[in-house]
Amino acid sequence: MKKVCFLLPEGLVKPSSLFGAIEVFEKANEFLVEKGRSRFYELTLIGSGISQSLLNAQFVVQPDRHNLKTLQPDIIIIPGLYEQDRYALEKNQTLINWMVQRYAQGTELASMCTGAFLLAATGLLKNEECSTHWRASRSFAAMFPDVHLRTDKIITELNGIYTAGGAQSSLNLILYLVEKYNGRAAALYCAKILQIDIERNSQSPFIFFEGYKKHEDDVIRRSQVYIEKNIDERITVEFLASQSAMSRRSFIRRFKKATQHVPIEYIQKVKMESAKRELEQNRKNVNEVMYAVGYTDRKAFRNMFKKVTGLSPVDYRAKYSQLSTSNA
Repeated sequence: MKKVCFLLPEGLVKPSSLFGAIEVFEKANEFLVEKGRSRFYELTLIGSGISQSLLNAQFVVQPDRHNLKTLQPDIIIIPGLYEQDRYALEKNQTLINWMVQRYAQGTELASMCTGAFLLAATGLLKNEECSTHWRASRSFAAMFPDVHLRTDKIITELNGIYTAGGAQSSLNLILYLVEKYNGRAAALYCAKILQIDIERNSQSPFIFFEGYKKHEDDVIRRSQVYIEKNIDERITVEFLASQSAMSRRSFIRRFKKATQHVPIEYIQKVKMESAKRELEQNRKNVNEVMYAVGYTDRKAFRNMFKKVTGLSPVDYRAKYSQLSTSNA
């Protein structure tokens, strides 16, 4: 039997990832029992306090009382947290130290959604890849600059440490663990019963790009505004640099420092975000959308769109169009 410990740290825990993950493991146990085998997962909730409030006290969970010094789970699951700052980490330093100790003794660690903040605070992700909810990427990168953040990925795995993307995507990590420990059939059973897309492997289709402007570089901010107001134009880095009275090299350096993106990447993301809105909100054909965002080469547009979203323009529209097909 595998001992799975769900960590309930100090702070507001996201209940969707916590309860969803528990249900996946329980469905795996159900599958195994139906096949004449024993339950595989022994689930435990532990926390640093007696009780744990969720969603501003709308829910209260009572963790099991355990002596952390003697508890040796096979895997520790860290659910997402609403609080993503250093104060939240300081409140949980005892649990962070405990995870480091248990990992050294063979326990696996897995974070779901913004639980990656607590996992990264262990130092075990230094110079390694990690995933978290894409909307938390800026604060995560600022707090843990030595971790290679991959918000395009749903799951990362290295040496018994797992991380998962945000919200319901975290359940794909639990399915991954079920498949790893119990086989494909068990994971498919859980996915079908709980209606989870087991093949989902990227957060890219769910990301909407918001260019960061809360910096102090007014010159770069003007360039950002120009890009966003002239989406239908072919904008070059050289043009933006000359418009800002800078050399190309200096402009790229300042732009990245202010926005965390090099200019060409920023231009592409702004254009693709506009293309996504066009595909979601109107009935323009793909060529019309392409021209509206300043592209003339259909192949180049399609390749860039797929690189950013993980889907072709046609597939994206089919999945995310806000228009009713009955009005077509």
